[in-house]
Amino acid sequence: MNPWLMTDERLGPALLDAVRRVPPGGGVVFRHYATPERERRRLFLAVRRIARARRLHVTVVGAMPGATGRHNGPRPLTAAAHDRREAMRAVHLGAQFLFVSPVFPTRSHPGAPALGVMAAARIARGLDGRAIALGGMDARRFRRIARLGFDGWAAIDAFAPRQKRKAVPR
Repeated sequence: MNPWLMTDERLGPALLDAVRRVPPGGGVVFRHYATPERERRRLFLAVRRIARARRLHVTVVGAMPGATGRHNGPRPLTAAAHDRREAMRAVHLGAQFLFVSPVFPTRSHPGAPALGVMAAARIARGLDGRAIALGGMDARRFRRIARLGFDGWAAIDAFAPRQKRKAVPR
């Protein structure tokens, strides 16, 4: 399974370069919660154009015409799974990819407790190719935990240039 990029405002002008770093077959979860609607739509269209050319899935939080699917909500393509109950609910709703998180501490949620590898693996177990590890992830960490039931990984910082890694706007 290829990696996924979770977008947010921290990427700033590096957003489109980050999308280009996602290998073909992976995906993008377009979030950008704090971006004004007109700018959010413009960014989404640019992300979607690159994603289509790279054969990436594109899901979106909320509604945005032209997305491959929705993240969370009714009939999601992707969904968050912070515990086994959320994972089973998302499977019942038809989610194809479940983001088990946070596996490790993450800058997206400073100070929030991480699940840890073994608790995250218990959530991922038996999800039949759907479990995507999220939270402090990169390719190196994924190689260490893939055998525990994870089928892919997702990140923000792993796709961002080093100089663009900054705090999440509140």
